[in-house]
Amino acid sequence: MNAPAELLRQHLIDPEVCIRCNTCEETCPVGAITHDSRNYVVLADKCKACLACISPCPTGAIDNWRNVQRVEAYSIDEQFGWDELPAEKSLGLEVTAAAVEVAVEDAPPVPAATVPGSAVPPWSASHPYVNLYMHRAPITATVMGNHRVTDAAAESDTRHLVLDFGAVPFPVLEGQSIGILPPGLDEHGRPHHARQYSIASPRDGERPGYNNVSITVKRVTSDRDGNPVRGVASNFLCDLKKGDAVKVVGPYGTSFLMPNHPGASIMMICTGTGSAPMRAMTERRRRRIALNEGGDLMLFFGARTPGELPYFGPLTKLPQAFLDMNLAFSRVPGEPKQYVQDRIRARHEKVAAMLKDENCFIYICGLKGMEAGVDEAFAEVCRQHGLDWAQLLPELKAQARYHVETY
Repeated sequence: MNAPAELLRQHLIDPEVCIRCNTCEETCPVGAITHDSRNYVVLADKCKACLACISPCPTGAIDNWRNVQRVEAYSIDEQFGWDELPAEKSLGLEVTAAAVEVAVEDAPPVPAATVPGSAVPPWSASHPYVNLYMHRAPITATVMGNHRVTDAAAESDTRHLVLDFGAVPFPVLEGQSIGILPPGLDEHGRPHHARQYSIASPRDGERPGYNNVSITVKRVTSDRDGNPVRGVASNFLCDLKKGDAVKVVGPYGTSFLMPNHPGASIMMICTGTGSAPMRAMTERRRRRIALNEGGDLMLFFGARTPGELPYFGPLTKLPQAFLDMNLAFSRVPGEPKQYVQDRIRARHEKVAAMLKDENCFIYICGLKGMEAGVDEAFAEVCRQHGLDWAQLLPELKAQARYHVETY
């Protein structure tokens, strides 16, 4: 009997660490990952152990394995019911490792397009700390501020929340995220899983010298098809008042980090609450402006109207010499619709120069629907300037110069 055919090193996702960001499912080249309303799971009969999903995972939840008899592999129904991973079984590591090697050899190559952005951080990024606080032992933060950052008359109610951690260490970097644990139970009678929010403040806090962070939260009142729905975490957060307590897990994120070396330029492309990491990076640079570190900051920011663009007022007060700001509005009465990709095309000369610059790093954050339009705009800019986007994009990813977080 061929032992590797009977034994399996099964790929599993840790439900205690997973923040349901969907990165693994999007990345898997064979469709071996799926999810329900609670857990992300791996189909044992489809997984080829190609490891394509490992690096993009912001928490490490995806990198878990259990040795099992192949006929006793954990089913997706079992995995959907887990609150934690099962204990490891002792089945002979050497043999099961051989089985994994066979699977890896049979795995299909991973197309560059499968992974939207670089899986590693810029070479000069600071070291991130992740998973310091978990679902079973979250940290409690105190709300120090809750401010609306869209116009009072705008349909979009987007909030800037400041969370203070007191004397408990919570080190973060620009581009990282945290998980918020809403109170109450879900439809299965279990505690709600964490919702992920990008950090909107620089590493020294929303208020320098204090142990705090800020996040940008949009109140969810409908789904993407317009059907009424009440977002559990977003409404909980948007309704918080100063002094309220919030349970936090994380921090998360090891690749969507800003470069630190002098002369590094940053191109930021975002919509809506995707502005959070861009605000963090911009504010980090603003606080260090006296150091004259060089490097351009270029922002493409889209919303339906100026009133629905988060942080519109503070943005307009920044000098153009500090931040090359390009705003796109799609629902302004009497004006043609504009999206971020249109502004990228309009600024093709500078965009092309930054694409060529090995010290330029590109960050894209917002709704997933923006990816295709931005990709097409970059391709058009490249054609105008004698570049091949199909060839350049994999190079940017390999150089950790192209980072994408969409949802």
